[in-house]
Amino acid sequence: MRKAFIHLVVILVACTAVTAAQSSGTSTSDRKVTARVAPVYPELARRMRLQGTVKIEAVVKPNGTVKSTRVLGGNPVLVDAATEAVNKWKFETGPSETTEILQVTFAPQQ
Repeated sequence: MRKAFIHLVVILVACTAVTAAQSSGTSTSDRKVTARVAPVYPELARRMRLQGTVKIEAVVKPNGTVKSTRVLGGNPVLVDAATEAVNKWKFETGPSETTEILQVTFAPQQ
């Protein structure tokens, strides 16, 4: 029992260290979007009348352009359209690279 507890503590400490190392490269902020491109509603989603939100982490360069994106969640049918749109967004300039957590919402269109 004691040995299992020690292994659990070691795993938790290792996970915490990895998470801290991954997040130390950039800061999270709330930079304002200066140019938002609407996503193209996918035809399959339109036919299925899908709706939902895609959550995306975007790394934004100091000049306000999106350097990279990573999907954090959402319907797989909507993910590509959301990612393509966010890659075209522009943010206010800043002193350094930041990480933004964004949500792109899709609603059925008539």
